[in-house]
Amino acid sequence: MLKINFVEEDIKKLHYERYHHPHPLVQKKMEAIYLKSQGVTHKDICRLCQISKTTLTKYIRQYQTGRVEELTKIEYKGQTSKLNQYSRQIEEYFKIHPASSVAAASDVIEKITGIKRSPTQIREFMKRIGLRCLKVGYVPGKSLEPERIKEVEVYKIEKLEPLLEQAIKGEKAVYFVDAAHFVHRAYLGFLWCFVRTFICSPSGRRRFNVLGAINAVTKEIITVTNETYINAESVCELLIKIADLGLSIPSVLILDNARYQKCKLVSEKAEALGIELCYLPAYSPQLNLIERLWKFVRNECLYSKYYENFADFKAEISTCIGTANTDRKEKLDSLLTLNFQSFAKVQILTV
Repeated sequence: MLKINFVEEDIKKLHYERYHHPHPLVQKKMEAIYLKSQGVTHKDICRLCQISKTTLTKYIRQYQTGRVEELTKIEYKGQTSKLNQYSRQIEEYFKIHPASSVAAASDVIEKITGIKRSPTQIREFMKRIGLRCLKVGYVPGKSLEPERIKEVEVYKIEKLEPLLEQAIKGEKAVYFVDAAHFVHRAYLGFLWCFVRTFICSPSGRRRFNVLGAINAVTKEIITVTNETYINAESVCELLIKIADLGLSIPSVLILDNARYQKCKLVSEKAEALGIELCYLPAYSPQLNLIERLWKFVRNECLYSKYYENFADFKAEISTCIGTANTDRKEKLDSLLTLNFQSFAKVQILTV
C-alpha cells in the first residue's frame, strides 16, 4: 500500500475542497485522498468513490507530486466536436429559422452537416454557439411596419421621456391608464410536479373588469371596477378619483386609443378637472406601463389556481392590486421600471 505522511493543513484543505470545489472530478479526487488520510483502505476507497485501483493510484501519485494543488489539475480536455467546423453555417441558419425544440434542431443540424448526435450533445452545442431557449414575444402585426416603428420611437423620445423626466422631478404626476378584463376561467401555467396536474375550469361566462391608473413614479394604483363593461362613464369616474387626490402638481394620463377613452365626454371631463390626456400612438402597447401590472396580477393570483366562486375570484384580484404597492413592492418596482421595449432592432419571426 502506498504510504503518505499527511500534514494537518492538507487534511483540512482536502476536507473543504471535496465539497466546495466547482469541478466534480476534483471533488472526487479530494474525497479519495481525504479518505486515504483517515486510514480507510484502498479497497473501501475504491468502493465508496466508485473508482478503480489504477485511478486511485494515479490520484495518490498526483498528491505525492504536488500535494493538494496538483489534485486540482484537470488533465482530460475532451475531443473537439465535429460540429464545430459547421458552426458558422448552423448559426446563420438558426438566425433566420429558430428551432422550436432540441429535437427539431437536431434534425436540421443532421441535414446541414450529415452528423447525428444525441439530444444532450445537441443542446450543449447550441449553448456553446450562443443559442438560448427564450419565450417568443408577440405584438400587433401593424406595430412592426417601418413607418409605425419610426412613429413610436419619435413619440417615445419627444413626448413620453420628457413627461417622465418631469414626473421624476416632481413637476407632474404621470399616470398610465388601461383596462383589464379578467374572465372567470382557468389560467394554465407551469408547475414543478411529479405528475401532470389538472385544474377545474369555471364556465367563463362572468368577468371582472378593472380600469386602472398607475403612477409612473410612486406606483400608486387607482381603479374603477365592474362586472359589465368599461365605458366612457367609467373613465370619467377614474378622472374624478384622480382629481380628488388633491395633488398640487398637474396630472397627466397616458392612454391608448380605445374609443371609450378618446371621446368628447372624456375630453370635456378631463378639461373641467384640469387633467391632461396624452394618447399613445396606435399599436404601441409596449409603451403603456400598466400592461405589465396586468401581467403581474395574472402571474401572482391566476395562473394554475382555481377559484370555484366568482366572489373569491374577484376578491383575490382586488387584493393583489390593492396590496401590490405595499406587500409586493419589491417585485413591482423591479417590474415597472421606466424602460420600454423598442422594436427598431429586434428579430421578427416571419414564417
